[in-house]
Amino acid sequence: MKINRVKSLNGEITIPGDKSISHRSIMFGSIADGITEVHGFLNGADCISSMNCFRQMGIDIDYDGCVVTVHGKGLHGLSKPEGTLDVGNSGTTTRLISGILAAQPFASRLIGDASICKRPMKRIMTPLSMMGADITSELGNDCAPLLINGKELHGIHYNSPVASAQVKSCVLLAGLYADGETSVTEPYVSRNHTELMLESFGGNIKTEGTTATVKPVDKLVGQKILVPGDISSAAYFLVAGLITPNSCITIKNVGINPTRDGILEVIKAMGGDMEYSNVVSGCGEPTADITVRTSSLKGCVIEGSIIPKLIDEIPAIAVLACFADGETIIRDAQELKVKESNRIDVMVNALSSMGADITATDDGMIIRGGKPLHGAVIDSHLDHRIAMSFAIAGLNADGDTEITGAECVNISYPGFYDDLGGLER
Repeated sequence: MKINRVKSLNGEITIPGDKSISHRSIMFGSIADGITEVHGFLNGADCISSMNCFRQMGIDIDYDGCVVTVHGKGLHGLSKPEGTLDVGNSGTTTRLISGILAAQPFASRLIGDASICKRPMKRIMTPLSMMGADITSELGNDCAPLLINGKELHGIHYNSPVASAQVKSCVLLAGLYADGETSVTEPYVSRNHTELMLESFGGNIKTEGTTATVKPVDKLVGQKILVPGDISSAAYFLVAGLITPNSCITIKNVGINPTRDGILEVIKAMGGDMEYSNVVSGCGEPTADITVRTSSLKGCVIEGSIIPKLIDEIPAIAVLACFADGETIIRDAQELKVKESNRIDVMVNALSSMGADITATDDGMIIRGGKPLHGAVIDSHLDHRIAMSFAIAGLNADGDTEITGAECVNISYPGFYDDLGGLER
């Protein structure tokens, strides 16, 4: 994909459904009794991987391009899959489904693409093993492929060393099948979509501080789910509207869950011109239309408890910081090293190649804004968030910016380039 500088970006855009919520709608719907109807489902490669895995375990799932209908078979209704479950590029599928599979009366094998087979799975293997699960890494490297032999599970209290919604959700899903109460305590609160959805399906879940606790129930009940727009996908248009001259962009129906809104806090701290309208707080997942305009930005420090609230948006934030006056420091973000790519190294190297003044640190990066960017050839490393971030950077750089592996945006946002091209210039 080749990107060139634009003079302005203006218009309204409706972004695809939230990836995290779409994954969970398939999983909860499959182990609930009755029908779960999902509106706004993200038709991206990762969420389709979740759908296909549950289809392999005997769940009928219909999708007409608008509405997903999951014909749930209850907590104990899954069937042994024929063959290996392929999670594709999806870390969410891998980690969350492992919690469910750990308690099933059958054995299963999980495999994914080359990226998934490098991502750390010990972070879920450890707590699941503490619960009595039989889960092993086939190659002995604590990565996929994973072999899971279903066992009876015991409730535990797990102190997670990382603030990770995937780890927390894995343990809570396993806890649905345990013989007692299961709780997870995190260093900071991670996104809470699992807790909200589990409660809506009739689960016995409570949260206090950084601890989430689940108790087994006899059944979950299928629901109607309205998936809001994904704030991680909105991030690229938020940044584009703030840094591109003479621009005003409104992003419709964005999820503003307070465990996910870190980028909005950063925009405010940097002095961005941003306003909300049509704020709706139904179904436990608040939404709003967000309008941003070209702004004079200033650097800031991003660290601590806000990091889990914006971890997926840091590549876009790094681009934003290049156009801010002064220094932006990102700390406590070592989790970026084990995403689809090592996002610290990739962002620092690629932005440097475009002329940015940016330095990598052990747990983040330091960006000294105000240096003009120029076009370069950017290797996406097949990481969707890298590709989309550099598409935005390229709109504000001199010369041509070429993104290799640009099609990887299909993982989370299949229509990204079309939507970006559709804004008035």
